Amino acid sequence: MAKLYIVPTPIGNLEDFTFRAINVLKDVDLILCEDTRRSKKLLIHYDIETPLRSHHKFNEHKEIGKVVNKILSGEKIALISDAGTPGISDPGFLAVRTCLENNIEVECLPGATALIPALVNSGIPFDKFVFEGFLPVKKGRKTKLEKLSEEERTMVFYESPHKLLKTLKDFSNSFGPERKVSISRELTKIYEETIRLSLEDAVKLFTEKPPKGEFVIIIEGYKKQ
Repeated sequence: MAKLYIVPTPIGNLEDFTFRAINVLKDVDLILCEDTRRSKKLLIHYDIETPLRSHHKFNEHKEIGKVVNKILSGEKIALISDAGTPGISDPGFLAVRTCLENNIEVECLPGATALIPALVNSGIPFDKFVFEGFLPVKKGRKTKLEKLSEEERTMVFYESPHKLLKTLKDFSNSFGPERKVSISRELTKIYEETIRLSLEDAVKLFTEKPPKGEFVIIIEGYKKQ
């Protein structure tokens, strides 16, 4: 049946790919991906010969109409991102929404995403949490932090290495230097690491030690006095 498949891909370790995901990517007529060069390596590893087509945040509005027409004409299409689940801080929402608006079935496979292992491994309560992804770089950043300063649920953020220290300083100023934080980097990869400390100590650590890798930041929620 023609439909759109949302297929999570490994965030580092290629062995985290599911059998079902491999079978779907072999069966569909076309795979949409962020970077064809990066995705090609994954496909070669699993002997997947399905054609690739670039579909990323800079062209998705232009391309989505073509995608919908292909599916309506009977093609099965899969959407993947460079790593993790499409739509989670990656392109994906527009494709899903547009397909649903055109009565096209969308099927999302379960699979890798960085936030869940980082959250479970943090030692910070995760029975209730809020995923914030990347903070706004400039506009709206201060307002967002002020709003989150009294968020009682555990908070999950993504951050790149060159912005990590600034973000930790902003967290410390907004949430208080004593707030507990767990910082995971390079999940599933050779240099995977998780550190658990206060925001104050995290700022000190990364001031002395330049951060490397991609980061998931878990911060405990606000506790009423």
